Amino acid sequence: MEEVSGEMTEEGCTTPRSSKYRIPVSLVCPPPPRKKSMVVRKRDPPRNGYFQPPDLETLFYAHPRREACA
Repeated sequence: MEEVSGEMTEEGCTTPRSSKYRIPVSLVCPPPPRKKSMVVRKRDPPRNGYFQPPDLETLFYAHPRREACA
């Protein structure tokens, strides 16, 4: 430990505490962030057309429900 002007300090890095290193107090709050404007662009349909599956019913076949046991 070192003695500097009557104070005991440890060797190594320390945080400066004098008033010239302090962050000044702001009297006015900053404005809130602005939302980015949404640019809506109409898209053209694909050149080759939309995907047409051969048969959706075969992919999403619903099994018939069984009666619950009484």
